[in-house]
Amino acid sequence: MRRADRLFRIVQFLRLGRMLTAQKLAAKLQVSQRTIYRDVRDLQLSGMPIEGEAGVGYTLRRDSDLPPLMFTRGELTALVLGARLVKAWGGAENVIAAGHALQRIEAVVPAEMRDELDAILLYAPGYMMPQPLRERLDVLHGACLGRRAILFCYAREDGEKSERTVRPLALAFWSGVWTLAAWCELRKDFRSFRIDRMDELRVLEGSFEPRRGQRLEDFMKKVKPPGDPSRTL
Repeated sequence: MRRADRLFRIVQFLRLGRMLTAQKLAAKLQVSQRTIYRDVRDLQLSGMPIEGEAGVGYTLRRDSDLPPLMFTRGELTALVLGARLVKAWGGAENVIAAGHALQRIEAVVPAEMRDELDAILLYAPGYMMPQPLRERLDVLHGACLGRRAILFCYAREDGEKSERTVRPLALAFWSGVWTLAAWCELRKDFRSFRIDRMDELRVLEGSFEPRRGQRLEDFMKKVKPPGDPSRTL
């Protein structure tokens, strides 16, 4: 975690109004207590109205001028539902980030709106997304971002297996199934692969340069019908 992000999260935890010890903050942020002491001291020196001391705990002064972040009820519902969906169906890294996002939302909304968070009765159980699949999703997303070709064994719906080397382009979620859009070197064409049918996944060395006719925008033009308003990325 970047130090700037850690400092932000310390302030958000303290905005909840509860006295928190350095030990509790260190456990939440997975750093040492010495790091917390140093971060809190730097925040105080920068003018952040943090009260307390080592061995006792810290809190944010009640009269501190930190304006609350305002959301409408619909916006708050959308944000919380989105974070819950990510926690249910996202990659392992996404789950952690979504949890942090929910904590930030709770920390920055006005006190009178916090009860509404618990009143949002839209849930997304994530027990159908096994941990290995979450980790595979992270690897594939990283390959897409880094433009790294991947090699894997793939099993079609009829059970036929093949080895594929592809240029990953993007990931899409369809009713409980993640698919990878890619340029397939075997078929010399675009293909979509269900990530739960991949095995022995390996990210290859080096990065590839997008070629005309093999880019994500080319894939989107091919799979979307003419006239579709979302045709243009």
